[in-house]
Amino acid sequence: MSRSFDVCATLESPAPAGRVDRESRLAALVLALALPADTVLYLLLPMFAPQFGVSLAEAGLLLAANRIIRIVGYGYVARFYAQRGDRLTGLLAVLAAAICAVGYATLSGFWALLPLRLLWGLSFAALNLSTQALATADPVGSARRSGRSRAFTALGPVIALPLGAVMAYAWGPRPVFWILAIAALAGLLVARGLPERQHPLPAKRRGLKLPNSLDAWSFLEGLTLDGLFIIGLSYLGSDLLPGGAVMMAGVLLAVRYLGEIVLSPIGGRLADRFGAEKLLVVLSLMTSVTLIGFGAGWLWSCAAAIVVLRALQLPLLPPIVAHRTPGPERVQALVTRSVWRDIGAGTGPVLAGLLLPIVPSFWIYSVPAVLLAGAAVACVRAPANASKTVAAPSEP
Repeated sequence: MSRSFDVCATLESPAPAGRVDRESRLAALVLALALPADTVLYLLLPMFAPQFGVSLAEAGLLLAANRIIRIVGYGYVARFYAQRGDRLTGLLAVLAAAICAVGYATLSGFWALLPLRLLWGLSFAALNLSTQALATADPVGSARRSGRSRAFTALGPVIALPLGAVMAYAWGPRPVFWILAIAALAGLLVARGLPERQHPLPAKRRGLKLPNSLDAWSFLEGLTLDGLFIIGLSYLGSDLLPGGAVMMAGVLLAVRYLGEIVLSPIGGRLADRFGAEKLLVVLSLMTSVTLIGFGAGWLWSCAAAIVVLRALQLPLLPPIVAHRTPGPERVQALVTRSVWRDIGAGTGPVLAGLLLPIVPSFWIYSVPAVLLAGAAVACVRAPANASKTVAAPSEP
């Protein structure tokens, strides 16, 4: 293992800043073309669950399945990515995304849709890892580059979500996925420009490790912002605006990604200037307050605030991880944080599907909001090398 690691470690030498920026942009654009089928499904599946042949609880499980498979499969994906490079990984991932979009347009029922969600989960894991690894390949400017990468990634959902809402309102939830399949196939052309070089991975670590503060924050951010918030917006919005909920939710989710285009680069620049960890705490505390208001009934105003705060937070974690875990362990550390976020985001839709019909929304959002604030404070108090003590899931 050590011998192969030494060989692999030589493959990631410092690259010119211009090349790093270009490769980071290309990886983000590949993800931007593959991602819309998933984001539109998050919008339409809870609202049109019967037309997909599933119940609301089953819809929550399907929306969580892609994250659950990543919890198990991220290690395999990381090993493949490190050995085969960005180009082959990206080509396979966007092809799988197109297959999933065609399946959403044609198949019905929980067991028919579940394999598609699992396939997309592994595809997103590969594309997400590529965007983060290339954005942090050079420590200088990594926060700025991460913010710009998030902005490029958001281009696809910004266009697809309003389109999906309009088409679903006029013709039902299925036809838009044919268009999104074509968009994913266009990602093959962009993925051909990705680098072929390999990435180093450290030797495997076995055994369970206790989660650290960054793990806890990643879990709670995924639970609240990528799970409970998205499902709650569709479910609660359909009660407040029956008939027009799909349009309002689609526009607001599109604004969420538009916020990433405008605000994530700003968040990256602020992190370079004031420190990513300090900014993480401030934005997380503000997010917690707005989540409580969202659960209390100020649905659309607090949702808009959450959209802004989430966009500012997105570029913060990769540079924090890269700073705390420099060198060859960087890719593995990014995988670990993504796994914990996926655990939270996979739990969120399941909890939302089960609890929203029976538990007051105030409690569903207030408790995780308070925990998120505490985890953010703990991130600053943690020692600088804390993230090195937690290993990603072992691989075969």
